[in-house]
Amino acid sequence: MNFNIRRVYLYLTSLIGLVLILIGGVQMVNLGLKTWIFTKADDAYNGGPCYEPLPATAPVKDGQTQRQLSKEECDKQRSEERSARRQSDAAQSIAFIIVGTPVWLYHWGKVRGERDTIVPS
Repeated sequence: MNFNIRRVYLYLTSLIGLVLILIGGVQMVNLGLKTWIFTKADDAYNGGPCYEPLPATAPVKDGQTQRQLSKEECDKQRSEERSARRQSDAAQSIAFIIVGTPVWLYHWGKVRGERDTIVPS
């Protein structure tokens, strides 16, 4: 078997590209499951009461720098945080797939091209 540095590079880079695609795909499946099937999965992040920082111009009483939000305001804040977290997760997953796909396609194409031109001795 003929091992050379170019072939090792092509196989390793192809593997890295494939792993990036797999990680992105797994994250997308995870996001889909948490969004549509296991809708309570994100509730573990939302513990106690919600607070909002007071504006810098507000007078400080007893060292208090934040105020507790009402239930409606708290639910709205948690909903916005959940949406932001999901968008961040989706962006990261898509980035993995966008970067991994061309890396894998290009390098695996080179591997296949070299395999087809090798004449067994």
